[in-house]
Amino acid sequence: MVKLKLVTHLALLLLTLSACSTSHQLVSTPNLYTQATAYPVENIPSTMKTTTSEIFFVTDRNKETLADGIPSYGTERSSSMAFGSARINFGKNLTWEKLRQASSMAKRDKAITLSLAGTEEVVRFPETPLPFSVQKGGLIAPSAEAQQKYHQAIQQMQVALKQRLSESEDKEIVLFIHGFNNDFQEAALSMADIWHFIGRKGVPVFYSWPAASGGLFGYFKDREAGEFSIFHLKETLRILISMQEVERIHVIAHSRGTDLATTVLRELVIETRAAGKNPRPALKIENLILAAPDLDFGVVRQRLIAEKFGPAIGQITVYMNQGDGALGLSQFLMDGLRFGKLAKNDLNEDDKKIFAQVKNVNFINVEGVSGFLGHAYYREHPGVLSDIAITIGARLAPGDPGRPLVHDLINFWTLPKDYPYHQPGSL
Repeated sequence: MVKLKLVTHLALLLLTLSACSTSHQLVSTPNLYTQATAYPVENIPSTMKTTTSEIFFVTDRNKETLADGIPSYGTERSSSMAFGSARINFGKNLTWEKLRQASSMAKRDKAITLSLAGTEEVVRFPETPLPFSVQKGGLIAPSAEAQQKYHQAIQQMQVALKQRLSESEDKEIVLFIHGFNNDFQEAALSMADIWHFIGRKGVPVFYSWPAASGGLFGYFKDREAGEFSIFHLKETLRILISMQEVERIHVIAHSRGTDLATTVLRELVIETRAAGKNPRPALKIENLILAAPDLDFGVVRQRLIAEKFGPAIGQITVYMNQGDGALGLSQFLMDGLRFGKLAKNDLNEDDKKIFAQVKNVNFINVEGVSGFLGHAYYREHPGVLSDIAITIGARLAPGDPGRPLVHDLINFWTLPKDYPYHQPGSL
């Protein structure tokens, strides 16, 4: 009885950890832009220098309307993907020049509120699975009509992305996958935070899966909703990868979104190798950033290491913090060490030997994070957001000049709170 009450209490607390608020303020300016380097406006195309920005989305949530009449997407699952654009307002009656100035300030005179101004669904994909027939020998043949409609939807999605890529100097996609208990609106605003502070590079796309189920067992419902979305996220990546105009893809996944990302990428890696191709150039994944990953470490060892996942990706960065309260509760409920709470002391000698050989995977312990509200440090911590901007923008490895993380052990590093301007040898 005592344990049941404790589990209930913990589950109720867990529901509040990533829940969206009624007001979303632009996150604190990354340390990167508050001292030697100002917000990099010179690299932003003139069409992107605006306080109302368009970001793209793919979702398999059901369609709904918000209280203010804005079309959006809810928590129920949809068997068909939707691709569209979301308009994000940075502040109210704010000029680009004021936003630029605020984006280089450590402390702002006034908070800048981000809001979802509207959405436009560009194309709705046919429901999956597509109608099919089983032919002689057990061969499955999708309906020709359904397959044609599906390919037409792909083409419509790619036309919109090609137009946006033509306006960008960087022929890259930045794909964000949110975590547990985030609704569509919060996912859009989080993507806007990240994209703005990595210098508005490439084309921003967020994938929103049917999370935020709510209720006592919302965490477990969201886990299954993530399983439901694996096929659709895989299709999304296939569409992006197949575009000749796309040179690189950066995947940023948070919390439970890391399970979707790694599961999908693992399957694509296996599929690509089975076709006799090298997944590194074929998949175009330049960066995989796993922030506060809510993954079982034992599963990760098999999924990412035993199956030789790492060499298929340019660089894998894992942000961790042993004081992450949300992952602490998840670890209690699931009874397995969470990847996002991993510490060097958790590794045995065999683990250390394995990690020492995986040169492109780095584990970064984030200083200055604690408690339940610290779970979103991937965008709220000025040092972490600085490192994401450096990783994607300059394509540097930890320890390179310009990315001065503090080396700890093998590929374990520490990110001080005032990174990247901390004094060498100090934490």
